[in-house]
Amino acid sequence: MNFLTLKPLTEDLLSAAIALDQQCFGGLWTIEGYQRELDSPFSDLLVLQRDSSSTSPTTPKIPEHYSSPLYPSNASPINSVTPCPPHSPLPTPHSPLLGLGCLWAILEEAHITILAIHPDYQRQGLGQFLLYRLLIAAWQRKLEWVTLEVRVSNQAAIALYQKFGFEIVGQRRNYYPDTGEDALILWRSGIQKPEFCEMLRIQYQEVCDRLLQSGWHLSKELTDLDFFKFPLDVNSPS
Repeated sequence: MNFLTLKPLTEDLLSAAIALDQQCFGGLWTIEGYQRELDSPFSDLLVLQRDSSSTSPTTPKIPEHYSSPLYPSNASPINSVTPCPPHSPLPTPHSPLLGLGCLWAILEEAHITILAIHPDYQRQGLGQFLLYRLLIAAWQRKLEWVTLEVRVSNQAAIALYQKFGFEIVGQRRNYYPDTGEDALILWRSGIQKPEFCEMLRIQYQEVCDRLLQSGWHLSKELTDLDFFKFPLDVNSPS
């Protein structure tokens, strides 16, 4: 069984974060940059890992009796997405991170500065799951809109962001240091509105289905602590 867990980045994983950054972005940030984010109260820096401590699968399901802005009790089920191929061998101890995401809170804005998935684990729903969780963090911080940058050639990522309601609003020239490639600027507003919460509910069901098809189970701690704890009042996130 392969179990997935998500937690804040810790100092002992800084070297692994740098390695993943180098693989995905050609060295976008330095270790000092990641350390600053660890120390900042205005950042959410999250990592995806395989959880070797879990012993039984946790299939994410929404309780029939449960109702919240993200998970109303009368919601219709979401159809399964296209199955993904079996995943590759797990990362070696020298690269223990499956994914890495960072969000900055700047006044009313959430800026997603990093969203990286290990090359061996792409197209399995991990990026969708990590993006979902970063948007939850933005919602919990009571921010109003989200921005991010993405390579102009990364059509898969652009399609994922558009699925979450992002729109292309601009372009940054020579943004990526490894190739000099331009970045598109994407924007998503209205994240405190009920429609945004409904979109997240739908995406949660879709990504859970996709993760299961790719052989991943969410760790019990992840489902217990994250997904069924939202308040009933959508205008008052905790």
